[in-house]
Amino acid sequence: MEEIIEYNKRTSDQLGWKPSWFDCHFFDVELITAIRAYQRFNKMKEDGMVGPGTFRRIFADREKNIDDHLPTSSGIGDKHIVFNGNFYPINWDKVVLWSEDDGLSAKEGCYRRADGKKRDVKMFVCHWDVCLSSKACQKILNNRGISVQFLIDNDGTIYQTMDCQHVAYHAGSRGHNAASVGVEITNAYYLRHNKWYVKNGFGKRETLTNSVVNGATLEPHLDFYDVQKEALKALWEACNKAMKIPLKTVLGSDNKMSTNSEQIVAQGNFRGIVHHYHITNRKIDCGGLDIQELLEEMGNE
Repeated sequence: MEEIIEYNKRTSDQLGWKPSWFDCHFFDVELITAIRAYQRFNKMKEDGMVGPGTFRRIFADREKNIDDHLPTSSGIGDKHIVFNGNFYPINWDKVVLWSEDDGLSAKEGCYRRADGKKRDVKMFVCHWDVCLSSKACQKILNNRGISVQFLIDNDGTIYQTMDCQHVAYHAGSRGHNAASVGVEITNAYYLRHNKWYVKNGFGKRETLTNSVVNGATLEPHLDFYDVQKEALKALWEACNKAMKIPLKTVLGSDNKMSTNSEQIVAQGNFRGIVHHYHITNRKIDCGGLDIQELLEEMGNE
């Protein structure tokens, strides 16, 4: 029994599962019995050990209805994000997971499943969706065969579309996708859409006139709502705790956030929070959103 207990401790460290996945609290004989019962029910080898096969099976089972496994209390609120099947609290009151009734889910085939060793997530990549809502954005992503782990809607609601363990197709290359998670912050970008926002009760968006990306000034465009920026800060903080993504961004020679694509980011050697344009000069999102300024605000709160 001791050998099995030690084995389960090792695979727990390697794969990220916990005794609570089997309704247990400790690595002991009771846990072994619970694992065997799960294996028996699923017609698997009843060895009481959580190897790769048992892990993949229970990971997928939990993932289908992840909200059924939500913790009852976290100490800072009742909302969580999910990384490798485990819950991490987020200090934000509007968070919806993919399996909840009003959730938004990335379609199978639009991302790469990574049911195994906990992946090393280096970067958090910010995008704007050029859509009127997160629901519209998710529909487009599914139709295009791409994905992102998070969406932030007009009212600040954060949608998680998949477990952050999985690799979303959002950052342009296999390497960047494998090393990151991303968010699409809804913003239709073009000034003509302000009428829609007002008509639908969200209020007028501010206009940005001096956004610079890779040395070029962008056309006047819509800003994000303040509530979206606050949601973004809460999400950064939660991802820092869950995935150890550093709360820093890439800086220029003036010690301010870079507004250019940066080689250190493009080569995958940066850990922190970036915009899509930091990865490639073919993108402009999210021009005008100062990550460094928001991080400084977080430090003063």
